[in-house]
Amino acid sequence: MSLTLTHPTAGAIDLPDQLAWEDEFSWQRVVQSTEYTTTGALIIDSWVKQSGRPIKLAGSEKRAWCERGDLLTLRTWAETPGLQLTLTGLRGIARTVVFDQSGGAIDATDIGEDADKADSDPYAVTLKFLEL
Repeated sequence: MSLTLTHPTAGAIDLPDQLAWEDEFSWQRVVQSTEYTTTGALIIDSWVKQSGRPIKLAGSEKRAWCERGDLLTLRTWAETPGLQLTLTGLRGIARTVVFDQSGGAIDATDIGEDADKADSDPYAVTLKFLEL
């Protein structure tokens, strides 16, 4: 299934199909805190997170390349504070996401050999989002 990232007014970008969802199972929806009372009794408080699941999609130099032209567009979108996008095709669900700006939303490594860069040049890319 193809991955697509859609901007509310500027159209869509088809992302590489073989991007790996690296942190799919590292997020926990349930949060728990514990505290002891002065009598020694344990109080457990737990709740369900409403949003904020991280989605880290990563390619490599061997798979899931992104073209430089698409990366320039993605960078422009990432530099728009609070921009909500729709990510479709990831596990068959449409997700509303924002770029995760903590530690860099986009990481790209040039895997081409030309010094002069064209919009079609391939890059190994990692994209970080937060699901709303």
